[in-house]
Amino acid sequence: MDMTPLIPSGKQVITAYRPGGFKVSGAEYQGSVIVFPDRVLPWPVSAVEDLSVESLHPITAEDAGVDVLLIGCGSRMAPLVRLKKALRENGVGADPMDTGAACRTFNVLLAEERRVAAALIAL
Repeated sequence: MDMTPLIPSGKQVITAYRPGGFKVSGAEYQGSVIVFPDRVLPWPVSAVEDLSVESLHPITAEDAGVDVLLIGCGSRMAPLVRLKKALRENGVGADPMDTGAACRTFNVLLAEERRVAAALIAL
């Protein structure tokens, strides 16, 4: 039985994560990235300590169209209470988790056609 979610055509699917980078819809990315349903942006964050509202500006921008942000914190989840509160004030719900879980969850929410993005810290 194939358990892969059916992703609408033209969407960015995270197909692999590995130390130092990601593979999204056939393209290789080195370092951390922000994945939207329609594009991938390099992200200059290498550790949870580097996270700030400013580092997530591509998500909070008015035209981003994101309701849910998955934050891949690296190899371990971090609570990020202050950051979650600040994002909520900007109309974005945030869910921190380890990077692998964020990759998998992004694909599921994308298949459900949710307005989701994933900010992924490379392992």
